[in-house]
Amino acid sequence: MAFPRHRPRRLRRTPALRALVREVELSPRDLIAPLFVKEGIAEPVEIPSMPGQYQHTLESLRKEAAEIAARGVTAFMLFGVPERKDAEGSEAWNPDGIAQRGLRALREELGDDHVIMADLCLDEYTDHGHCGVLDEEGHVDNDATVERYRRIAVAQAEAGAHMVGPSGMMDGQVAAIRDALDAAGFQRVGIIAYAAKFASAFYGPFREAAECAPRFGDRTGYQMDPPNADEAIREVLADIEEGADIVMVKPALPYLDIIRRAKDETRFPMAAYNVSGEYAMLKAAALNGWLDERKVVLEALTSIRRAGADLILTYHAKDAAAWLAG
Repeated sequence: MAFPRHRPRRLRRTPALRALVREVELSPRDLIAPLFVKEGIAEPVEIPSMPGQYQHTLESLRKEAAEIAARGVTAFMLFGVPERKDAEGSEAWNPDGIAQRGLRALREELGDDHVIMADLCLDEYTDHGHCGVLDEEGHVDNDATVERYRRIAVAQAEAGAHMVGPSGMMDGQVAAIRDALDAAGFQRVGIIAYAAKFASAFYGPFREAAECAPRFGDRTGYQMDPPNADEAIREVLADIEEGADIVMVKPALPYLDIIRRAKDETRFPMAAYNVSGEYAMLKAAALNGWLDERKVVLEALTSIRRAGADLILTYHAKDAAAWLAG
């Protein structure tokens, strides 16, 4: 039997017809906005490799979050940049550290109408730039690091985080953090786990923003090898088993296949991190007049949703939310 010709094209003819049969929708509530708060600055500082993104003061952090929230974004991920760093990253769990002060400021500004998330790692806080404490041979000590993660989780929960986001890729980190939160009376604080975080070359601008580039070596010993898909699924399943409430794949665009497979195999709440290098590429091309920023950003974000991500952590959140509303 021959099918009628041009059937698909009839449904593409007008914006209303295209919207009628659209399979994936992108909205501001699908986005998580990452924010940086830095200790010891009097004014927000623009990040050179991420035009439009800033290291914030506590005051400008509040203002920026309120502006983004007014555009319909309901979730925020906070990264702290302390003045003082040491070998074990002790500012990460300091109740009066910059990250905890930032979390309190966001919770006071936005309340429970929004979701305040805290990145949980040590790289921003250690003087060597690695995601954990080091053993005598200079390697990251998994178990000693996880013990510090437990402290950080409780400090972040006490400061007002609705969710914590362990991103260090340590074995057993989610189970240990869940246990620490429960023991401290924070059973309602959730975990958004960086479950499949690859040792990617797309993190460069973030390391400038968070001032956390490793002083020696790299992170390939604990972050995932980019060619490995089966391993990524095992990592996602492990974090679900250990108690994660949401699992995340990082980066997003080079790993759409991982997002799709993880979603298909787990049907679990799935996030993807559209990372700093992905942002910088599109931003640079747009600033040079090579691409239409609005169109390419919304196309890229829609592709991440289409791949299976329920949520997208993206530096485009503020602009994308405005474009979607318009």
